[in-house]
Amino acid sequence: MRQASKSFVPSLERGLIILEVLAKSRAGLSFSQVTRQLALPKSSVHCLLRTFENAGYVYKDAVSGKYRVSLSICELARQALQGISLRDQARNPLRKLAEQTGLTVHLAVMEQGSCVLIEKVTPPGVPRTATWIRKQLALHCTAVGKALLAFLPESDTEQLIANHGLIRYNDNTICSARQLKQELQTIRVKGYALDDEEEEIGVCCIGAPIFNGNGEAIAALSIVGDAQQISGEAVSSLQSAVIRAADAVSGQVRNAQIEAGISIPERIGHVNWPCYLPGQIEPAALSRTARPDC
Repeated sequence: MRQASKSFVPSLERGLIILEVLAKSRAGLSFSQVTRQLALPKSSVHCLLRTFENAGYVYKDAVSGKYRVSLSICELARQALQGISLRDQARNPLRKLAEQTGLTVHLAVMEQGSCVLIEKVTPPGVPRTATWIRKQLALHCTAVGKALLAFLPESDTEQLIANHGLIRYNDNTICSARQLKQELQTIRVKGYALDDEEEEIGVCCIGAPIFNGNGEAIAALSIVGDAQQISGEAVSSLQSAVIRAADAVSGQVRNAQIEAGISIPERIGHVNWPCYLPGQIEPAALSRTARPDC
């Protein structure tokens, strides 16, 4: 039991401990297993389980007779994550990256088969790119898109390719699934993605993934420049700066999760958890009429 305090509510603490134990059990626990593991009175356990059942946080499996936590617990976790703003966590690293490189910086997340731009930082005096908050970005030919694709399960990547195809924007665009998979493997090894005029001739990008505390790529950031700015020897120093910025944001996200006591749930069946921390952006309408950018 946890240490008591002046405002201590024993029954509430027992109830929370029961939820924790049930959540950690993949197969669920029977009534007797709960009482034995926690050494709690049967009457207390019975009342607490009935209370959680009535509230929808626990259910009793009709076949096994064991108690399990319901998806309502996952919903609580999702709502708690809304208080952690990815844009807030990324703001300083994005600004610093823009100042260091003198290039426009993008922050994007994956949503329904494409990337969506959720933040953009342009240094003073730098020509503005034709991008805006909530713009959809192609996955297979942009740095942020490939940085996110590279860290998806292979089955998910194949499904995305099957559903959305690999649209050709110019002769540099990767339109072969086999070639794209090879590119994604290279990205996993190097830690960054390069858009070498694949979406628009004359425009290049370098991107890197942002990870949460569970090691999931929840977003990606990139720098955008012309073919002269991002080429040759400059790529080495620029990619290092991009990776450092992405690592800084990843660290901010993990720290925020730890402070909030949150761990993003594992995917359960077909429940699709967003790849971003909710609360930043409303779902954008899927449209292929607007040409994606980096």
